[in-house]
Amino acid sequence: MDSFIQLENFPKIAPYAELFWQGTVVTVLLALFTVVIGFCLALILALMRMSNLMPFRALGLDADGHPRETGFLAALSRFNPLGFIATAYVEILRSTPVLVQIFIIYYGVFSIIDIPKFQLFGFIRFDRFIPGVVALGMNSGAYLCEIIRSGIQSIDIGQTEAARSLGLSQKQNLRYIILPQAIKNILPAIANEFVVIIKESAVTYTIGVQDIMSAVNAVRGATFIIIEPLLVATAIYFCLCFPTSKAIAYVERRMSRGDKR
Repeated sequence: MDSFIQLENFPKIAPYAELFWQGTVVTVLLALFTVVIGFCLALILALMRMSNLMPFRALGLDADGHPRETGFLAALSRFNPLGFIATAYVEILRSTPVLVQIFIIYYGVFSIIDIPKFQLFGFIRFDRFIPGVVALGMNSGAYLCEIIRSGIQSIDIGQTEAARSLGLSQKQNLRYIILPQAIKNILPAIANEFVVIIKESAVTYTIGVQDIMSAVNAVRGATFIIIEPLLVATAIYFCLCFPTSKAIAYVERRMSRGDKR
């Protein structure tokens, strides 16, 4: 009986090493662009969720000018459209599979958007790479939103009051005081999201993105070997994620040690 893993199969997949190298480059670029897009989107969503825009606030007062406690008008007066949109976006994206989101973005949205069809660096198909980045970025933004919101809310309210006493506007307070401290607090979580995206990006091969799993699929189609290419892919993902996780943990320890001084 043949063994589960046959060592003689590894030389057979050696000629396809360049495919795995190209897939690794694509995977890393996917993760980088996804985290950048996700962070920008998450920052907007977090600010929307924390906004105090209530266009129907006046309906919360009765004819005598007293605030309504219950009823439809009382609820409508507290309605925040920006917060509602951001919350709905986060809940929908976090409650649906990323594979479904990728299919909707690629076969739905980008079916009506004409993307130039060319290859970056000679092997990255632009018309497949961009939909993958957009879909992963939208998904990542939903998760990073809560991270950024908690980071901003973790800053002592006294700092905001001090900024107001110095004459800083709300925008200046957010830009120069709140966000720098919040980003420092959530930087390890953002870096961990980068590691998660490296692994989650494997699903983009289903729309033709030439990532690591696409290389596995190509080798399987050419050699009818599956286990050994999967082991190679596993090793590559491990070499990408494990050192990155350790580096993140090291930086997090250094940052926490600096806060204790």
